[in-house]
Amino acid sequence: MERKHMSAFALYQTISPETPPPAKKPSLQLQQEEEDCVNGDGEDLNALLADISKINNSRERASKLFQWLINPIPAKTFFKETWEKKPILVQRKNPHYYRGLFSTAEFDRILRQEDVQYGVNLDVTSYTNGKRETHNPPGRALPFTVWDFFESGCSLRMLNPQAFSSNVWNVLSILQEQFGSMAGANVYLTPPGTQGFAPHYDDIEAFVVQLEGKKHWRVYNPRTEDEILPVLSSPNFNQADIGKPILEVVLEAGDLLYFPRGFIHQGDCLPDAHSLHITVSSYQKNSWGDLLQKLVPAALEVATEEDVEFRQGLPLDYLTYMGVQNSDMENPRRTKFFSRIESLMKKLINYAPVDAAVDQKARGFLHDCLPPMLTPEELASSVQGAPARWERGQVVDVGKQITTQTRVRLLRAGCARLCSDGEAVRLYHTTDNSRVYHKEEPKSFEMNAEHTDAMEFLIHSYPKFVTVGSFPCDSAEDKISLAELLFERGIIRTAEPL
Repeated sequence: MERKHMSAFALYQTISPETPPPAKKPSLQLQQEEEDCVNGDGEDLNALLADISKINNSRERASKLFQWLINPIPAKTFFKETWEKKPILVQRKNPHYYRGLFSTAEFDRILRQEDVQYGVNLDVTSYTNGKRETHNPPGRALPFTVWDFFESGCSLRMLNPQAFSSNVWNVLSILQEQFGSMAGANVYLTPPGTQGFAPHYDDIEAFVVQLEGKKHWRVYNPRTEDEILPVLSSPNFNQADIGKPILEVVLEAGDLLYFPRGFIHQGDCLPDAHSLHITVSSYQKNSWGDLLQKLVPAALEVATEEDVEFRQGLPLDYLTYMGVQNSDMENPRRTKFFSRIESLMKKLINYAPVDAAVDQKARGFLHDCLPPMLTPEELASSVQGAPARWERGQVVDVGKQITTQTRVRLLRAGCARLCSDGEAVRLYHTTDNSRVYHKEEPKSFEMNAEHTDAMEFLIHSYPKFVTVGSFPCDSAEDKISLAELLFERGIIRTAEPL
């Protein structure tokens, strides 16, 4: 670790703040279809986020932002032909395309102003002579030590930039509605001429967004069918383990590389430039198999309670002909045993509580979610922007009332969900979540039976505003009570500020 380089802080200070040149037509490898470009002229991300905040439906907002991420590939084409199937590369020749998402300046600000902890928020790594090492000291990561590691040739990985960066938080909180699964991110800052990580594959769908500098990437096919769309990430591989790359490219600022889980990859910096990229990820543990892990045990429980066939005893002598030690035995009793298992497995579908299992997955997703970053309009019309305050020695603007004429809707399309917990119905929501992954317990509360129909009505009415008086409750008092509860929890907003 003797090699010295210019620090990233010094590197970003040398970047000219001049107006970016006009965007050139994007060049696209592995995919040639184009459509109208969102942010195609390289407008600042803040301007794009301001534009899409005016879109009435948060799901449409998510769709627009995802289209910006992968332009010029049409999203429909991407999900049909590429998603979970193969890598794809977008080369834009526009270093400013992702401007505003993250930078080395932001990295340095976070180190100076936030409580960044080694091993929790930041990893210091190196990969030399085929050996991957982590160099995390204990405690807080301060600029003096972090930039010394960087100048010595170590890579820096920020594990949860959304906890510190408002723009990363905003982007991920919007994209999670596109995926219906948690959207996460890591930031990687690599010195010139170095590599921070060994070849490996991940258990997530990865969108590598090059922000500064450039990086040489190699991507390899899964080695076997068992490693296609894997459940877990791989250990580190040696070069001899992985064969020849199917894609080798130098990503420059403004470029994008996508690869599905299971595709082995490694990136190294060229001698003449540092690299800063952010990997946006999703679809971890979001497969049919993950759903069935919740569904099958529940189905067995129901079947055993309701169907005597599942409660009948096993044959007295089944241990004498079943099991590994008997697997090579030719015995008609084995055939009969397998036939019985097959019959019970087919019958099991009749007892499968599919909706309940989906709700279990949904509860996990809502727990994983980032809270929404509110637009100015959402802030002004939600509880966070309510005018109650202390002013000149007294409390003012308290008691703004919700009435049956007040028009309301959910804050965001996916911010709340009704789920059954045995006898009770609970409303799970994301609006009180932390920006730090699973820092707090899942947020939910029990719904009164007389409010569940009204909550379904609200969920299915989105994005329309509806009057509180239109809630399907028995009385005006119930309608207002529910609206006040949801408003106080930040789950709904009003059409006009209270």
